[in-house]
Amino acid sequence: MALPELARALLEPKAYPEPTKKVELAQTQMSFVFLADDYVYKVKKAVNLGYLDYTTLEKRRFYCQREVELNCRLSPDVYLGVVPVIRNKGGISMGGQGEIIEYAVRMRRLPQPAMMDVLLTKNKVSPQMVTNLAQKLAEFHQQAETSAAISTFGGLDVVTQNSEENFTQTEKYITSTISQKNYRRLKAYSDGFIDKNASLFRRRVAEGRIRDCHGDLHAAHICFADDIYIYDCIEFNDRFRYCDVASEVAFLAMDLDHYRRPDLSATFITAYVDKSRDRGLLELLTFYKCYRAYVRGKVESFKLDDPHISEEEKKKVLATARGYFELAESYI
Repeated sequence: MALPELARALLEPKAYPEPTKKVELAQTQMSFVFLADDYVYKVKKAVNLGYLDYTTLEKRRFYCQREVELNCRLSPDVYLGVVPVIRNKGGISMGGQGEIIEYAVRMRRLPQPAMMDVLLTKNKVSPQMVTNLAQKLAEFHQQAETSAAISTFGGLDVVTQNSEENFTQTEKYITSTISQKNYRRLKAYSDGFIDKNASLFRRRVAEGRIRDCHGDLHAAHICFADDIYIYDCIEFNDRFRYCDVASEVAFLAMDLDHYRRPDLSATFITAYVDKSRDRGLLELLTFYKCYRAYVRGKVESFKLDDPHISEEEKKKVLATARGYFELAESYI
């Protein structure tokens, strides 16, 4: 797997301002994530994926700053700021004097064993933990920004656009991660639900349920450490973050189903409704669970096109993507 020069340089412990013994690399389609001893540095890839554009250094700097600002809402102790990546005669390093060639989001490293996705695989997530999480999320949603402009993102036009985009962007993966049969069934279900429930979507807008949410609330973005940390929200496209709170609740409920814990999913939903008094979200839950499972299948499928991800890793990606698409189909 051929890595670009910057990624190779930042795998060296000497590239960091604090004493560092070991650096590991994790990747998404849009970022290189360098895991140092006590800190994490996230560098955005110079890509345009249609729904995000990181193609210039100025854009990457802007979105690094935006990421810190937005994630401080739910994890203020984790996001520490933006650091320039420097090139000088000594090579490439995080911070220092020289030519700025990139920017990185600097974070406190959270304990990997305390991540929710890790805990779920070890049967170490309790009903009380998801109840506490639901209460934290309900409080966040209550305080999250809303406005007439934000509310338009819960309207029929945007809901339809989001759904259509899902299917358009996954056409190329038919037969690899999703079957033609499931693709057609899921599209028919989504189109039909939106068409038959126009008044429901309008009511949610009128009730002020469209908020500036997290946007990517699945188990891998939650940590149960000295506090509950919800991190790595979407900063690159407001449309994916401005949504009905029902969609956000459905996202994590769906992911708990993915980990074969429908009991915890039900506990989470009940605790959220009890705290928020938002019983109306239950009418949209299955639709949004299906939608969110499809989104996860789509995002995993995108990784198959990333030249920096190894073939071995892509085998795992293929299985994960298929699993999410099958889960989406199970909801209909």
